Amino acid sequence: MYRHILVPTDGSPVAIQAADAAIDFARACGSDIVALSVAVTEPVFQAFEGAVAWDPRLQAEQLLRQAQEYAGAVATRARTAGVPCTTVASCALDPVAAIADAAREHGCDLIVMGSHGRRGLSRLLAGSVTQGVLAYAPAPVMVLRPPLPQRETRPASQPAGGAA
Repeated sequence: MYRHILVPTDGSPVAIQAADAAIDFARACGSDIVALSVAVTEPVFQAFEGAVAWDPRLQAEQLLRQAQEYAGAVATRARTAGVPCTTVASCALDPVAAIADAAREHGCDLIVMGSHGRRGLSRLLAGSVTQGVLAYAPAPVMVLRPPLPQRETRPASQPAGGAA
């Protein structure tokens, strides 16, 4: 079955739910987890007019510390469940490539990740890391999405608008 499961996380509730599902699955299969968080750094363009003294390395260091915390949180959950876990935090401009590279480097035979389920313009603007991983991953990808919001239901005999 699956021996090494990669769990990318951005610390979001959706990613935490996916990590919990991956941990349950790993425990059932006798697998281990590789918890990965990628600090996505922004490219820096120097402007000479009105230049401000700013060190982009400080941003990368802060993002990397945050990524280590996210991966560490998954590791804590895994170890509490009795599942061996390795943590990996890295900085990259392209999180999709970083996830695919980590899967190869750690010999992962499954990737379990959450998807925010964005649609329309927000998906176009925000991009989709999950979709990129699905396209370029070296292993199968299990995508978990948050449950759809529940619609209010009313008995069939009650008309819309409330009282009869």
